[in-house]
Amino acid sequence: MRIYITHCSAKKDDSLKGTGRKVRPQNLYAATPTQRFMNCCMKAGVEWAIFSDLYGVWFPGVEHEWYEKDPNCVTDLEFEDLLRDFETKLGAYHEVAFYYNPGRFHPLYRKLIHRTSLKIEGITHLREIGNV
Repeated sequence: MRIYITHCSAKKDDSLKGTGRKVRPQNLYAATPTQRFMNCCMKAGVEWAIFSDLYGVWFPGVEHEWYEKDPNCVTDLEFEDLLRDFETKLGAYHEVAFYYNPGRFHPLYRKLIHRTSLKIEGITHLREIGNV
């Protein structure tokens, strides 16, 4: 089993802010690269998720509230919780492909990839999604 994952984005649908309404990641994240990633995965019919600085691994069928969490503000304790969540939720997958922009790859996500016991393949182009 293979899954594609990318990190969250600061740009969100602000109409949801403060409403308490829970939505799926494809309805929350408004950044163009994140939207392109999700749409590409859905079109290719592959499993995917978003790595949220607050919620950890967020699958497309799960709903959460709007949030604000800067990756620069993730504490060491929070990071350890996020790492455990990452390994627990993705541990059943034989292949995990992490999509990212090398020029904008936050150190938190780099640390996550280096610290996890899971084998992670980094991908930098949407055309790599769905290609085995």
